[in-house]
Amino acid sequence: MTLADVAARARVSAATVSRVLSGNYPVAESTRARVLRAVDELEYVVNGPASALAAATSDLVGVLVNDIADPFFGIIAGAVQSEMGAPAAGAEPGRGGEKLAVICNTGGSPERELTYLTLLQRQRAAAVVLTGGAVEHPDHMAAVAAKASRLAASGTRVVLCGRPPIEDAVTLTFDNRGGARRLTEHLLTLGHRRIGYVAGPAERTTTRDRLDGHRAALSAAGLGEGADRLTVHGLYDRSSGYDATLELLRRDDSLTAVVAANDTIALGVCAALRDQGLRIPEDVSVAGFDDLPFSADAVPALTTVRLPLHEAGARAGRLALGREPQPPGGVAMVRSELMARASTAPPRTGAPG
Repeated sequence: MTLADVAARARVSAATVSRVLSGNYPVAESTRARVLRAVDELEYVVNGPASALAAATSDLVGVLVNDIADPFFGIIAGAVQSEMGAPAAGAEPGRGGEKLAVICNTGGSPERELTYLTLLQRQRAAAVVLTGGAVEHPDHMAAVAAKASRLAASGTRVVLCGRPPIEDAVTLTFDNRGGARRLTEHLLTLGHRRIGYVAGPAERTTTRDRLDGHRAALSAAGLGEGADRLTVHGLYDRSSGYDATLELLRRDDSLTAVVAANDTIALGVCAALRDQGLRIPEDVSVAGFDDLPFSADAVPALTTVRLPLHEAGARAGRLALGREPQPPGGVAMVRSELMARASTAPPRTGAPG
C-alpha cells in the first residue's frame, strides 16, 4: 500500500495524508479521523528509510550502554526506552511521535562507542543517549566531542546521562563525588579508621569521581596518608570485588570497613569476607554505591548511595525527544542520597584502628 492508496480511500490529497501522519500541521478532526481509518483498513505502514531521507532525521534513537546485563545500565536504558515508546501528551498511541530505541552495547570499548556514533549518524538518528562514565583518554574524549558536534549539526539531539558535559549535548551528571564523600563520612562517624576501597577501572570518569569523594573525606579527617595502599582497582563486577578484598586483607588484615565503587562489587566484597570467616558488619562493615534493586534485600541489607537511575533515564529520554526544556546551561546535576542500612555498624570494641 502507498500513500496514494490511503489518500484515495480517505478521499483526500496525498499531502493531507502526509500532514496527518507527521502531525506537524493542523487538520480538521473529521478529516484526520477519515485518514487514520483508511490507514488502519489498508494496514499502511510508513516507509521509515524513505521518510528519513526526506526529513532531517529518522524515528530511530540510539542508547549507548557499557553492558546491558549490568543493572545500572539496564535500569537507565529501560527508562529511556519507555519514554521512546510513549506518545506525546494528548496524542493517540501509534500517532504521537513515538521513536524506536536501539540499545548499543559497547562492552566498555572506546572504539565500539565511536563506531556506534558513526552508524547512528548515517541512520540520521533523531537522538542519541550516551550513558555511564566516559573513558578519560584525551584523544577519545576529543573524538566523542567531535562526533557529538556532527550529530547535532545534522539535527540529532545528543543527551549524556551520567557522563561529563561536552559541547553540543545536554548533560545529566551524577553526584558521584559528593555521594562517595558522604558515604565515607558515614563510616568515619561510626568510628572506622582502617577503611579499604575497591575502585572501578582507573580510566573511567565514574571511578575517578567516586574515588576522589572517598579520599576527600579521609583527608578531611586527617587519614589521607596511606589511602593509595588501601585502594585496589578492578572491573565493576562481583569477581573483581572478591579478588580485591582478598588483596586488601593481605595488605592490612586490621581493616574494619570496605567501601565498594558499586553495589555489584560490594556483593563480591561480602562473599570474600565471609569466606575468610569474617562477619558483616560485626567484624567488617561493607558499603556500596548506586542502590541497585538487590541492595535492600542483601543479607545484611547494604549501606549504599542511591542514584535515581530510573528517573534519570526517563528524563534523558524526554530531553532526547524534546519533550522537556533543557536545563540552564544544558547541564543538570542528578542528586545522590545516602542509604544507611545494616551492613555498616561501629567497629567492635577493641578492633584495631
